[in-house]
Amino acid sequence: MNKYLKYFGIALLVILIDQAVKMLVHFQMDFGSPGQIPIFGDWFKLHYTTNPGMAFGMELGSDYGKLLLTSFRLVAMCGIGYYLYHIIEKKQPSLYIVCIAMILGGAIGNLVDSVFYGVWLNNAPYNASTPWFHGQVVDMFYFDIWEGYLPEWLPVWGGSYTALWPIFNVADAAIFVGVAMILIFQGRFFPEKDETSTTIKDEEVDQVSE
Repeated sequence: MNKYLKYFGIALLVILIDQAVKMLVHFQMDFGSPGQIPIFGDWFKLHYTTNPGMAFGMELGSDYGKLLLTSFRLVAMCGIGYYLYHIIEKKQPSLYIVCIAMILGGAIGNLVDSVFYGVWLNNAPYNASTPWFHGQVVDMFYFDIWEGYLPEWLPVWGGSYTALWPIFNVADAAIFVGVAMILIFQGRFFPEKDETSTTIKDEEVDQVSE
């Protein structure tokens, strides 16, 4: 039981930190640029904003789009939770399990916003059919690397005012770090079988049997 508590506890810790930071931002900061707090010069700031859709502010469109997105997050949370249980049972590398736990915690953290914040914080879009499942995700960490108007010749975003780096939250950071670590250490997590050594062992077994 302790092995499950250890890793699911990491996911819970991510959720608690994420929600605590979001509540502090919501109740202690003004929304948008007026409430912006510089941390390291002009390039790293706390900036209270909300995201009604997916990463980078993309939306599926229509009232059912948000419901579909929230439902997908709920299904993904259940799938990741089951997968975490499975790899703990299979005694996968500890660091890999930690990465999945961080991803699970981040997924649940943003799911809480989508399901409940429309009611708790009253931040559902004005045209939402119901505040439930229409909550907007609270973001606050802003790396202001560059912002301005993109050239007209660029597809989709051309001519629009945008920032080079998106504003994100603790849940997003946990997911990013978890995925990045899996990519960096994938050779350790998923070692390739040495086909040469396997062939030699098979030949030795055949010789002994003869």
